[in-house]
Amino acid sequence: MNTEILGLPRINEPAPAFDAPTTDGVRKLSDYNGKWLVLFSHPADFTPVCTTEFIAFAKHQKEFSELNAELLGLSIDSTHSHIAWMRNIKENFGVDINFPIIADLKMDVAKAYGMIHPGAADTSAVRATFLIDPEGILRAMVYYPMSNGRSIPEFLRLLKALQTSDEHNVATPESWQPGEQVIVPPAKTAKEAEERMNSDEYDCTDFYFCKRDL
Repeated sequence: MNTEILGLPRINEPAPAFDAPTTDGVRKLSDYNGKWLVLFSHPADFTPVCTTEFIAFAKHQKEFSELNAELLGLSIDSTHSHIAWMRNIKENFGVDINFPIIADLKMDVAKAYGMIHPGAADTSAVRATFLIDPEGILRAMVYYPMSNGRSIPEFLRLLKALQTSDEHNVATPESWQPGEQVIVPPAKTAKEAEERMNSDEYDCTDFYFCKRDL
């Protein structure tokens, strides 16, 4: 079994620590204490799919910031390559890349986060995205194939959903958006189930499936 896959991080456990050079200087996981971190990898600089993703992340950066979230990119390319690519995006697409990009030449961060998938590419990090909470806990991770770009609005939606679940102790249904009903935890007793089914506070289909407004 491949050792990189064995190192795959796990949801609701501490995210792997890192200390890495970036286009904004050295960054550590601890630098983001108190904030959400969206850490995302891309296979290589100066590639078309990655370029579209970086442009989209940049265009949504303010929205992430309003949710107390920072963006941090990564590939195994050098800092010089990252800077040249950032300047190229500005020149050709008119978009400023204002978030740092890790230069992971030794693949230390990529391996720690399970970004190296030999079936996809031997020397490139796949398209992986990790949402890490203000306490440094990994809350979500999503992997995409080399050939297909990610939907950045989906990560914004997921971040809002995670923050809502944390604040209100609820779950969110498929494609949930802020302002829609949330799912409450199942009743723990028969009495609670009966009360919930007869309550105006909840919108229940059955005792185990109840929604409510926030």
